[in-house]
Amino acid sequence: MYDGAMTFALRRSLSASAVLLLASVVGCNQPPPPPPATPSGDAAFTEIANAVLEDVYRRHPTQATFLGIHKYDDRLEDYSRQGVTDEIAALRGFRDRVAALDASRLSDSNRLDREQLLRALDAQLLALDVIRPWAKNADVYSSGLTNTAYLMIKRDFAPAEERLRHLVAREKAMPAALAEARKNLDNPPRIYTEIAIEQLDGNRDFFRTAVAAAFPGVKDAALIAEFKQANDAVVAALGEYKVWLQKDLLARSNGTYAIGEDTYRKKLAADEMIELPLDRLLAIAEADLRKNQAAFAETARKIDPARTPAQVLAAIQAKHPPASELLATTQRELDALAKFMTDRHIVTIPQAAPARVQETPPFLRATTSASMEIPGPFEEKATEAYYNMTLPDPKASRRDREEFMQQWYYAAITNVSVHEVWPGHYLQFLYAKQFPSAVRKVFGAASNSEGWAHYAEQMVIDEGFHADDPRYRLAQIQDALLRDVRFIAGIRMHTGDMTVAQAEELFVKEGYQPRPVARSESKRGTSDPTYGYYTMGKLMILKLREDAKAKAGASFSLQNFHDTFIKLGPLPLPLIRQAMLGQSGELF
Repeated sequence: MYDGAMTFALRRSLSASAVLLLASVVGCNQPPPPPPATPSGDAAFTEIANAVLEDVYRRHPTQATFLGIHKYDDRLEDYSRQGVTDEIAALRGFRDRVAALDASRLSDSNRLDREQLLRALDAQLLALDVIRPWAKNADVYSSGLTNTAYLMIKRDFAPAEERLRHLVAREKAMPAALAEARKNLDNPPRIYTEIAIEQLDGNRDFFRTAVAAAFPGVKDAALIAEFKQANDAVVAALGEYKVWLQKDLLARSNGTYAIGEDTYRKKLAADEMIELPLDRLLAIAEADLRKNQAAFAETARKIDPARTPAQVLAAIQAKHPPASELLATTQRELDALAKFMTDRHIVTIPQAAPARVQETPPFLRATTSASMEIPGPFEEKATEAYYNMTLPDPKASRRDREEFMQQWYYAAITNVSVHEVWPGHYLQFLYAKQFPSAVRKVFGAASNSEGWAHYAEQMVIDEGFHADDPRYRLAQIQDALLRDVRFIAGIRMHTGDMTVAQAEELFVKEGYQPRPVARSESKRGTSDPTYGYYTMGKLMILKLREDAKAKAGASFSLQNFHDTFIKLGPLPLPLIRQAMLGQSGELF
C-alpha cells in the first residue's frame, strides 16, 4: 500500500511541474495555473497505517505467520518485560500520529479505517498496560508457544525444509520465553494458573508427538538432528514449567481475574465501539435471555407437549452420533448448508474448497468446543481451512463421555456448523482477501465477526433450513441462551458480582447447558470478559437489517444486505451502520 500511495503522490507532483513548464513555453501573458490541490490526507494515513501493521508483524511474528506474512517466520515474540514496555511506547506514538490526522481530509473508506485503527490501538494499550495478561496468565506463554509451532507444521505455506529451519529457530528461543514467564508472572488469579496446568500436558505431548513427527520428508540429517535437539529442549522446558506452576506459582496465585467496571467499559469501547452503560447492557442481555427462554418453552411444546422443556431437550440430546462418527456426520451437513445458501439466494458463496472437519488440537481442548481455523487473508499458498470439533476425552469414564456428547446432538451439529462454516466464519474468510484495506484484514471487532456467525444461526432457521423442524429451532435457541448467559456472566464476573462457580450454575440453570460445557464456559469467561459480543453483535445486526429494510422498502434484498455487510469487513458495527445507512442511529 505504501509504494502505491507514494507512486500516486509522485505522479501528482510531476503533473503540476508539467503545467508550470507548459505555461512558461506558451508565454508570460498566459494566466498563472491554479494552485495545486490540497493533499487529501489519504497518502499520509496509508503511510501511518502501514507503519502500524509492519510493527504488528515484527513484534508478533506468530500472528504474522497466521496472517500470511512470512518475513518473520524464523522469529519468536519478545516475551520479556522490556518487550512489553517497548511495545506500549510504540503504540502510544502510533496512536498520537493517527489521532493527529484530520478525518475530514480522508476518503470515506479511510475515515472508517482511521476510527478502526484508533480503536485497535486503544485495545492493545488497554490489554498491555491495564489488563496485563502477560503478568497474570501463565497459559499465554505455554499455549502461545504451542500455537506458534502448530502454525508452522499445519500449513504448507513453504517447502517442508524451509518451514523446519524456521521452526527450529523459533524453538531455540522457546525455553528462554518460558524463563521470561517466570519473571513476569506475579500474583495471578488461581483459575488462570489452574487452567495453564490443565493445558500443559496437552502442550507438551503436542511437541513430543505431533511436532516431532511433522516433517517425515525432510532428508537433511544435520537439520533433523538440530530439530530433535531443539524440540526435546522445548518438551523439557514445558515439563519444568508445569512443575514450577504447581510447586511455586499456584501457591502465589491469589489475584483476581475481574478487570473492574471502569476497565470493562473501556474495553468494550475500544474493542467493539460500544459505549452504553453496563446496567443498560445487562438489561438488554437479561431481556433477550427471557425472550429466548419463552421461545424455548414454546418450541419444546411443539415437539412434545406432554413433557417439560428440560425433558424434551434431554430426549433430543440423547440422539447424537457416536464420537467416532461425529466428524463425518458434520462434513455431510456442511454440503447441505452450502446448497441451501445458494438455492435460496441468501448470500453469495465464492468458489472454494470445502472446509475440512477435524478434531480440535489438544492444546485448545480445555476451553473450546468448536472453532473455525482459517488461513490468514494474506496467505497465498496454504489456503486450506479446518473446522475443529472437540471430542470427549477417551480417558474419561463412559458416563462422562456420554454426557460430553450430549452437546453434539444432531440439530446442534447443524447450528454450530452454520456458525463456523456456512454462512458463518468460513464465508467471512472467503471474502477476507477482498476486504477494502489491510487494516480491516488485520484488525476486527468480535461483535462483527462473532455477531454475524451468531446472527446466521437464527437467520438460517428463519429462512426455512430443515423445513422449520422444531428440533432445529430448539437447538438454535439453546445456543442463543448460551450466548445470553455469556453476555450476563461476562459483565457480572468482571465487575465483582459473580464467582466462577456461580457462572457455571447460571449456564446450567438459565442457559440449559450440560455441566461440562457450563464448566468450560465459566472458565473461559475469566479471561474473555467481553464474550457477550456474540449476542451484542447479533442484536445489532438484526437492528441494522430492520433499519436497512425500512430505508430500502420494496427494493430490499436479503442477499444484497448480507453480501454488502460481509464485503465491508469486520469493522465495529457502529461503523458498519455508517457505511450502509449513512448514519449511526440506535445500535439495539
